[in-house]
Amino acid sequence: MTEPGGRRRGTTSTTTREPSVRGARDAAERAADALSELIRHRVEGVSAVRRSEDDGWIVNVDVLEVARIPDTTSLLATYEVELDPAGDLLQYRRVARYRRGAQDR
Repeated sequence: MTEPGGRRRGTTSTTTREPSVRGARDAAERAADALSELIRHRVEGVSAVRRSEDDGWIVNVDVLEVARIPDTTSLLATYEVELDPAGDLLQYRRVARYRRGAQDR
């Protein structure tokens, strides 16, 4: 029976969320998009993707933090982004900052 306001009496939602990330590529795209919205820096790429212990994802996203001329002196940063199994952002943190022209750190 439907009560006023369109609610059904005596029903509860028991749906569980299925993992909606369809692999490493999808996790990388979701992490890059979420981070870009939060920190407002241009994403340069993704340098690592791995599964977390709870079946979520940990993604390293490289971003341009300070653009300079010449471009080889621009400052970039790598952020570690953690997603839950459904692809929602749990946390992020900057793990490195470096000049574009620097060799591997």
